[in-house]
Amino acid sequence: MQSIRTTHRRRALAAAGSALALTALAACSSVDDGSDSGDSGGDSGDGESMSTLADLQEAGSINVGFFGEVPYSYEEDGELTGATIELGRAIYGELGIDEVTGTQVEWGALIPGVNADRFDAVSAGMSILPERCEQVAFAEPTIMYTTAFLVPEGNPEGLTDWQSVEGSGLKLAVTSGAIEAGYASETDVDAMEVPDRQAGLDAVVSGRADAYALTGISLRALAEETDQPVEATEAFVATINGEPQIGAGAEVFRQDDTELLAAYNDGLSTYLEDEAAWLEVMEPFGFSETEFPPSGLTAEQLCDPEQDLSDLADELGMDY
Repeated sequence: MQSIRTTHRRRALAAAGSALALTALAACSSVDDGSDSGDSGGDSGDGESMSTLADLQEAGSINVGFFGEVPYSYEEDGELTGATIELGRAIYGELGIDEVTGTQVEWGALIPGVNADRFDAVSAGMSILPERCEQVAFAEPTIMYTTAFLVPEGNPEGLTDWQSVEGSGLKLAVTSGAIEAGYASETDVDAMEVPDRQAGLDAVVSGRADAYALTGISLRALAEETDQPVEATEAFVATINGEPQIGAGAEVFRQDDTELLAAYNDGLSTYLEDEAAWLEVMEPFGFSETEFPPSGLTAEQLCDPEQDLSDLADELGMDY
C-alpha cells in the first residue's frame, strides 16, 4: 500500500505547486471582506475576531468548490445539485447557513482553490488520502468507493476486477489525478489518461480504450445517462499488490477551519448513525447501502500513511 500512497504523494506535491498561482484569486471567496478567512481571522465590526463558521453564519451562505461530476456535485438546468451538495445543504442548513453556492473548477484546482480562499469548502466526494491530508482537512468518511469498468455492451473481455486487466494487454482509460490512475501506475496495466468522464466514455466508444476505470457509482450514472452501447461492470474493491483499497470520500476544509470542520462533522454524525436518513438524501442520486460507510471508519485512519489497510478492512468486516 505504501507504494500506491507514494505515487499519490508525488502527484499531490505537483498539484500543490499550483496553489501559488491561485493566491491572487483569494478575493473571490464568497465571504471574503478583506480579512483572513481562517478561524483566527475576520472582524465582526466591533474589533472582535470571527471564525470562518461565524462569518458564514452571518452571511447565511457558503460557496463550495465542485468538479461538475454526476452524481456528486454538478449543475442541472442552472441549479447546483448532487449527492454531496444536498447532504451539505442539510448539514449547513442546521448550522444556520441556508444558501449553498458553487464554483466549478478542474479537479486539480480543488485543493489549491480552497487553500487560496477561492471558495470556503470542497464538495466533490474527494477521496481521503494521506498526501491530501497534509494539505487540507477532511470531514469523516461520508461515501464509500468501489471501482468498476465502463465497457462495450456485453463486456466482451469479461472484465470483473482489477486483476482481470493486469497483464492482459488491454488498454484502460483512467481519469488524470484520480485514484484509478494510481492503481494503473503501480500495476501491469496499459493505461491512457483522460480529463473527465466524457473523454473516458468517448475512448471506449471509439475503441481507443477497451475499458474505462472509475468509481462504481460514477460509472453506473454514466451508463444510465448515455445512449452509447456501453455498460458498467459490477463494482468491486480493488486489490492492488495484495492490498485492498479502502476508498472513502468526504467534504474538504482548510486546515485552520477547525471550528467549521467540527460543526460539519457534528451534523454529519446524524446521518452516519442512521443509514435510513443517509439513504433518504443519497438514494435519489443512485447511492445505495453499498456506499454507506462502515461503523468505526474514520478520517484519521485513512489519513495515516502507516495504516495497514488489510488489517483495517478485516477489523471493519469488509469483503474484498
